[in-house]
Amino acid sequence: MKYPPLKNYISGKFVAASSTKTMEVISPIDGNLLSAVPMSSAKDLDDAVKAAKAAFPAWSKTPIKERVQVFFRYKTLLEKNLKELAELCSEENGKTYSESVAEIEKSIELTEFACSLPQLVTGEVLEVSRGVECRTEHVALGVVASIVPFNFPSMVPNWTLPNAIALGNCMIMKPSEKVPLSCGRLAELLKEAGLPDGVFNIVHGNDEIVNAICDHPGIEAVSFVGSTKVAKIVYQRATSNYKRCLALGGAKNHLMVLPDAIPGMTAQNVAASMSGCAGQRCMAASAMIGVGNVDAIIDKICEEARKIIPGENLGAVINKASQERIEKFIGEAERDGAKILVDGRNTKVKGKENGTYVGPTVIDFVTPQMSVATEEIFGPVISIMRTNTVDEALAIENANPYGNAASVFTQNGAMARYIIDKASAGMIGVNVGVPVPREPFSFGGWNESKFGVGDITGKSSIEFWTKLKKSTVKWNAEAGVNWMS
Repeated sequence: MKYPPLKNYISGKFVAASSTKTMEVISPIDGNLLSAVPMSSAKDLDDAVKAAKAAFPAWSKTPIKERVQVFFRYKTLLEKNLKELAELCSEENGKTYSESVAEIEKSIELTEFACSLPQLVTGEVLEVSRGVECRTEHVALGVVASIVPFNFPSMVPNWTLPNAIALGNCMIMKPSEKVPLSCGRLAELLKEAGLPDGVFNIVHGNDEIVNAICDHPGIEAVSFVGSTKVAKIVYQRATSNYKRCLALGGAKNHLMVLPDAIPGMTAQNVAASMSGCAGQRCMAASAMIGVGNVDAIIDKICEEARKIIPGENLGAVINKASQERIEKFIGEAERDGAKILVDGRNTKVKGKENGTYVGPTVIDFVTPQMSVATEEIFGPVISIMRTNTVDEALAIENANPYGNAASVFTQNGAMARYIIDKASAGMIGVNVGVPVPREPFSFGGWNESKFGVGDITGKSSIEFWTKLKKSTVKWNAEAGVNWMS
């Protein structure tokens, strides 16, 4: 075991869980044992909630200009420790080092946005009648929780913790039991940055802790990122307990490629989108729709895919079960009549034979009814469907239940605008394979990719993490009494 067994982080200290049950943390890169993560109980969560509730009065009353000073320092520490954080991220998740560096750089950008919050939550004031003022101000909710997934051990935690905490809340985070190491390191950096004890807490575990978070009366709001199946459960359970909830689910993102697309640029973007982070991201290109004759572009996509080498510029998938699931999808497509142009099955990396790798896979002549066209594969696989018209392509895109992202590759501005207007997705790209908005624009999909109101990052997140207080004030008696008073 490379690292000591993990502990929960409560009130500024790493403390043992009440349960002795643990789960092994295995590196997908080579199958080596990294650590053991505790399967905490509801009692452990209750301890964390008590610590957060105790810290909340002082933290929420600290002026926001002072609260964000912690995140200025935290940003500097992320920059200072970037190499270490990226190596840890790569080790526990399996993604390449360069992808892990990009993840930490995105975490830095997210923190930078949190530092700007004092300029964004100034509230409003207006003299609505002679001598009468109305004012609004953003008020912290209290104790909030964030349940984060395995695919981005650093970035997704930083989707929520800087904004929620800078806005005056105290947070409990439940990391994925598959990648629990990075969150603990973030906790150490937050403490070093001067965050008071109890403001940020970590409780490790499995679905028992997720359910306990949804049920705990001391938690005011819950954010979740993961599969659509679990997002629905979390949203229903949390809201049935009268909590705010924003639950982000899965995706089946469609790239529409038109004949006038620039072949080289399109091929590079499609290949990078489907294989980045080993396809384990909710913004990955999973389905491509070729409109008309795009054979030359598909040939170039295959060329680009063959340049992607597992263990070099392609990371591992998270575990053996995921590897087997992805390969099963590829086999089903082949049996159903699709043509495998680039086959990533049975991939082994020399010197890392116990790692869990799937090579880049390009599947052509897929029909909309095949499982590779409808299911979220979460691997480096692109399924190509073909249509004669843009409207046929849009019909396929809009028929899928998800709505995270869609992209079009074309040089026709009018056609791009038409697709932006018609595609049923929350994030649209034009000649962009991964249309993730940069801060301060917010991240969030539509349909079964998101449950709840608002977005998880950017300006839109302010409304989720705060409540508005409205005050109406009259000081001058001579203003008299009218219809509004």
